[in-house]
Amino acid sequence: MLKARLQLFLFQCSHMERNDWEKLVDNLVKEGILHSPKIINALRIVPRTEFLPANMRSYDTVDTPLPIGYGQTISAPHSFSFNAELGETWSQ
Repeated sequence: MLKARLQLFLFQCSHMERNDWEKLVDNLVKEGILHSPKIINALRIVPRTEFLPANMRSYDTVDTPLPIGYGQTISAPHSFSFNAELGETWSQ
């Protein structure tokens, strides 16, 4: 079931216009923060908005930490990307 849901999601994403999230990912690549094709693809497939409460989803492409409730925040995309790249380096 999870595989079918992922395939549907990928199909829907492939038919969407280039959006602000994709532009943000492209900027992280241009700025030299993102290098790994695996991480770049993962960020393109799973947008940040999926992890935000409804009242914060309109800010999903702002490169800053955002509140997610209970005094917690979701990391800024550049910070998450930097740490994911660092983890990728250490795992090799």
